[in-house]
Amino acid sequence: MNYTPENYKIKDESMKPFIDAEEIWELINSIKPTKERVREVIAKSLDKKRLSLEETAVLVNTTDPELIEEIKQGARTLKEKVYGHRIVLFAPLYVGNLCTNNCAYCGYKASNKSVKRVTLNKEELVKEVETLQDAGHKRLILVYGEHPKYGAEFIAKSVKEVYKVKKGNGEIRRVNINAAPLDIEGFKIVKDSGIGTYQVFQETYNPDAYKKVHISGKKRDFDWRLTSLDRAQEAGIDDVGIGALFGLYDWRFEVLGILRHVNHFEAVYKVGPHTISFPRLQNATNLDIDPKYSVSDEDFTKLVAIFRLAVPYTGLILTAREPQKIRDEIMQFGVSQIDGGTNIEMKGYSEKNKKQHLDKEQFVINDNRSLNEIMNELIENDYIPSFCTACYRLGRTGEHFMEFSVPGFIKRYCTPNAILTLAEYLEDYAPAETKKKGYKLIDDELSKLEEDKRVIKLKEKLSALREKGKRDLYF
Repeated sequence: MNYTPENYKIKDESMKPFIDAEEIWELINSIKPTKERVREVIAKSLDKKRLSLEETAVLVNTTDPELIEEIKQGARTLKEKVYGHRIVLFAPLYVGNLCTNNCAYCGYKASNKSVKRVTLNKEELVKEVETLQDAGHKRLILVYGEHPKYGAEFIAKSVKEVYKVKKGNGEIRRVNINAAPLDIEGFKIVKDSGIGTYQVFQETYNPDAYKKVHISGKKRDFDWRLTSLDRAQEAGIDDVGIGALFGLYDWRFEVLGILRHVNHFEAVYKVGPHTISFPRLQNATNLDIDPKYSVSDEDFTKLVAIFRLAVPYTGLILTAREPQKIRDEIMQFGVSQIDGGTNIEMKGYSEKNKKQHLDKEQFVINDNRSLNEIMNELIENDYIPSFCTACYRLGRTGEHFMEFSVPGFIKRYCTPNAILTLAEYLEDYAPAETKKKGYKLIDDELSKLEEDKRVIKLKEKLSALREKGKRDLYF
């Protein structure tokens, strides 16, 4: 069934809207942080306990530079405890930019006649995927405009096509989705195609601000979008990603709005979102946004650190919207996933478009480095670049993922699997210099691990990968 406001009915209490703007503003306006209280909240997070809205508001309202630095240091420490040094890499792939919405912040808005509308056919999709495989990618997020053409069947078909593409040792092992909200039956169809995470960003959690920037189209319905991932959960998709576009409204409100969304998932489904994204508004064709809510670099780095402390076990995604300098800094505070070698023009990967054209993109990309350039820098800074997809493929998602991750055991799986996928990249795609640096990093990491059965098995898998040409090995 296609959604219209007339035929949409809330069938269950769990799908009723749960954002109370007055409640959030009351927290922001009433809480006055003290040094003692800020340090108490940081200490609770370092004990790997999720923060309440009130506790998160304490950090949000902190303005003392000394305490802000303590917040950031706490985030660094917590990231090391939970995630170690790994950074998961992926690439976005735009499948189609048709859209029926008019969103003030988006270059692909329906009223923008300067944009060439493109939907990849099968051959074009395969060509894009092969180009991404040639670079070394194993994880993609497919992005679709919000248009009737991109319904559940279309999405499912394109996902299946991506999984079929094999070039040399290249293959895509996880396909995530960023697309319009669906009804429950639509989400079931997409789930059956074998997707990983389904992302729907609320853009802004303030209902009044939402109406101002969503001028027309189905996306104008705040409640339909807010409850979209409830329908995904009801359809059996237990890996979902949430986020807000920072710059549309007061960043403090958005942080607490996202946390309120997390609370809702945990209360109703006993599991939080798999990832949180916090894209910052960038320039776009015919951008029409009040600049008073723009987020400074100082506030942006602070809010990411707050997210890490507030939700210790939720993945945080930082995209190439941000320049390299900001990405390098923010990765220290708890980011677990980044994109690399990003190109968001339609057919941009296969056509190897280096120069950006604003009228061909949804927004400006500020980090144009290739995947290998990013891999090099991660390795030089002692991060373990990872293309791991093991948890998803072994069923460690949703509540099962929480069973592994909440007690802090996820590093037992993530570090070995990151090492194995890094070795694959080094063997199949890396230039000689990157390969040399990468194996030195692997040797250093192996030397830090205790020599138990798991490490012995890891070394056996590495030997099989390097000497026998085995691929896709994981724990």
